[in-house]
Amino acid sequence: MDAGGGPYRTAEDVFRDFRGRRAGMIKALTTDVEKFYQQCDPEKENLCLYGLPTETWEVTLPAEEVPPELPEPALGINFARDGMEEKDWLALVAVHSDAWLLSVAFYFGARFGFDKESRRRLFNMINNLPTIYEVVTGTAKKQSKEKTSNSNSKNRSNSKTQSRPAEPQAKVSKMPPKEDEDSGAEDEEDEEEHENTLCGACGENYANDEFWICCDVCEKWFHGKCVKITPARAEHIKQYKCPSCSTSKRARV
Repeated sequence: MDAGGGPYRTAEDVFRDFRGRRAGMIKALTTDVEKFYQQCDPEKENLCLYGLPTETWEVTLPAEEVPPELPEPALGINFARDGMEEKDWLALVAVHSDAWLLSVAFYFGARFGFDKESRRRLFNMINNLPTIYEVVTGTAKKQSKEKTSNSNSKNRSNSKTQSRPAEPQAKVSKMPPKEDEDSGAEDEEDEEEHENTLCGACGENYANDEFWICCDVCEKWFHGKCVKITPARAEHIKQYKCPSCSTSKRARV
């Protein structure tokens, strides 16, 4: 396993590495879940899930050198694949992935002699992101909804379209502004609620200059680029299913 990246002289350098590896592992457990599932064949030897700094992922055997160049992720994730429900297995892999990412980040911190302030800064940057487990299980989305409802007691009956759009056009969160003055307050409320929304694929926050689409099954929101859906294509989709929901009922051979 190639360690990739480095050398990391600052907390910001290590955080960039962390964020790239995290994005890759989230892809494996969400948008690329079908490919990830197939690669984790229980008939193969002990396999590990690696996140790479390039926002990609790899399922392969652990490093042969002892001690390894980097801390190793959980060994043998493929053996548990068929022994439990898929969502539970993915959640288990997500937990171990979170632990591995932290160990790699603070390995770099120790290796390059980070002081107390640098370690605190690194942890705070990491802690501001939802964990892989929270993204995969939808916990991050629930926390965002609770935070929004607790901080705003206004009537949000018109914002229901954000959680379950009724029309294909409502799936798109990046809509042209309305000229009606009465819609100003509603648009402001919708934008405020969207700010706490996290992409179900990469785990990043909502940005009003990006195209988003909502899954009609799990009600998670995704960057169009993360699920390879363009605004033009979304206009012709009557019911959108994200990659996870599209493959959750596939036949197991």
